Formats: sequence, C-alpha cells, structure tokens
Amino acid sequence: MSPSRKRRVFPFTAIVGQEEMKLALLLNVIDPRIGGVMIMGDRGTGKSTTIRALADLLPEIDVVAGDPYNSSPDDPDLQSSEVRERADRGESLAIEPRQVPMVDLPLGATEDRLCGTIDIEKALSEGVRAFEPGLLAKANRGLLYVDEVNLLDDHLVDVLLDSAASGWNTVEREGISVRHPARFVLIGSGNPEEGELRPQLLDRFGMSVEVRTVRDPELRVQVVDQRTAFDDNPDGFNTAVQATQDALQERVVAAQKRLSQVQIDADLRIRISAVCGELDVDGLRGDIVTNRAARALAAFEHRSEVTDDDVARVVACCLRHRLRKDPLETIDSGDRVVKTFCKVFERALPTDRREFELALAG
Repeated sequence: MSPSRKRRVFPFTAIVGQEEMKLALLLNVIDPRIGGVMIMGDRGTGKSTTIRALADLLPEIDVVAGDPYNSSPDDPDLQSSEVRERADRGESLAIEPRQVPMVDLPLGATEDRLCGTIDIEKALSEGVRAFEPGLLAKANRGLLYVDEVNLLDDHLVDVLLDSAASGWNTVEREGISVRHPARFVLIGSGNPEEGELRPQLLDRFGMSVEVRTVRDPELRVQVVDQRTAFDDNPDGFNTAVQATQDALQERVVAAQKRLSQVQIDADLRIRISAVCGELDVDGLRGDIVTNRAARALAAFEHRSEVTDDDVARVVACCLRHRLRKDPLETIDSGDRVVKTFCKVFERALPTDRREFELALAG
C-alpha cells in the first residue's frame, strides 16, 4: 500500500514499554488458535493505540473482490457460501489486496449490529437470502477489539466468544438461517476498577496481560516525545521507523510459515500440564494455550524446538486469569503462576517477577 493511501497509525515498533502486551498480541497473530488476548489495566496506557498499530503492521491479505466477508481466494474454511459456490462452478474469482481488518465493537452495539440481520419480508416475498452482514463479517481474517469488555452485555460476550472459538457466525430468523466465516483474533480490554469479567468468560480468552502506567520519569518523557513527534509529522515519523516495521512484519510472516514445523517434546508438555495441575486450573484450556503460545514464541524466535524459556515467558499470561480467586489471598495471580512454574521446572524463585521476565526476554 502506498504511503498516501496508508492509514496514519502510530507505528507498533515505536511504542515504548508494555512488552508483555505486545508479545501476547504478536503471538496471537502468529497463531490465532491461541484464542485472543484480554488486556486489563489502567486507562491511558496505550491499549487501543497498540492494537491499532498491530493491525497496521500486518501485511495486506488477498480477498475475493467485492465480498463482504473478506473471503480467501483459496481457503474454503475462510470463504462465504457464495464464494464457495462460485469456486465449485469453476468460476474465475477476481482478487484484490485489502488491509487486515481491525473492527471496534462499541459498548452500545446490539446483537443485530454484531451478527447481522435478515430481511424476513424480502426473503419471503422474493425468495432470496436478504442478509445484511454485521461486525463479525467485517472482522473475518482480522482483529476484533472490544474496549471495556467487562462492561459489555454478557449475552454479546457469549456470542463473541462462540464465534471466536468456532470461526463461524450463524444468524437464524423465522426458519431462515445464514452462516458465514468469522475467524478473527479477539482482543478485549478493561479496567478492573470498573467491574470484573465473569470467570467462565475470562477463561475463554487464550491469554491475559496486565498493563500499568509507566512510573519512570525518563520513560514517561520518551512516550510523550514520541507521541508529540508523531502528531506533528506522522508521515515523517512513520518513514523514520519504516525499516524497523518492515523487519518485524517479515519476522511475523516467517513465524506464521514456520509454526507448523515447531516441535515441543513430551517431557516439556508433561511439565506444562504439571504446572496447570498444581495450580488447580479447571479444564484443559490452560494446557492447550500454553503449548500453543510457547510454540508460537519459538517460531517468532526463528527456532523449531520449544525450550523451557519459551514456556517461562508465556506461562503467566496463559494461566493467571484461570486461577480460582481467594478473597483472603494477597499474592498476585501472576506471581502464583511463576512460583509454581519455578517449582515444577526446578528453577530458583526470583525475588521480583518483573526482573525474572526481563531476564528471560533478554
């Protein structure tokens, strides 16, 4: 996409700090089956900016021209029924490049706005499926972002999570049914002070990260300076970091291609499950997500074998939100995960979890 057409979005590689959030988002792009990210933390910590920057970082995708579902030209699982029928007939499909969709779900959205609507009168009178696609259709093969997800109606959260898990959206009205692909990375954010998400819904997110306001004065000045420079001259600012952006984009694309070749040995899988068992995590989502996130990280680091360090860097994000909360317990859930990880993996317990994560990241 030419610079003149490209959206003016603050570049992903210029975002200062929030390393845990950025890594979780990148891993979900590399392997969307991880199940999305829940970002909890203070207001004004760059959550929305980072997510929009992620969508802008990703390379354009090929879609069937004129299709409202961003249908893939060659993957039947990412095609609408109309496109599949055309392909089955041997029809030549026109292809056009399109920016990876990034859809914001407003808090006041209705189920019809989210899922789409069927014009029953037109369907009955003209005998055609008169379907008006919703936000789930627009988000197919992209990112769907829900700010303040903890304030969203529980029914809409259920619909979102079901679509994210199955990759399909089904709308039924008066005996008429429409089904279309809805494969997207679900990203939710919220401030815990404004309400908690139900544990059974929180568990459906693949990863959970916590973001905090930067306290270091020098880092705060750096953030302010970066934002001011971008606002004053967005084109010049983006040009200055374009090489870094391109390098990260190539790294993500290479990781997506390498992912299927990444192996995780049996002993490591057993120890991951031992950590989940020690933490009394309900179900098997924690085991599955930790395995997938560790494999995605290995792919991102240009490796074909998962190591203990890969698990160490993702385990807190994959498990902290799945722990049963004890109102009398003062220890942070992420610290509980790290403590159990160190016990199972026979590592020295760090005096400070942040230092532990930074040491591994380095």
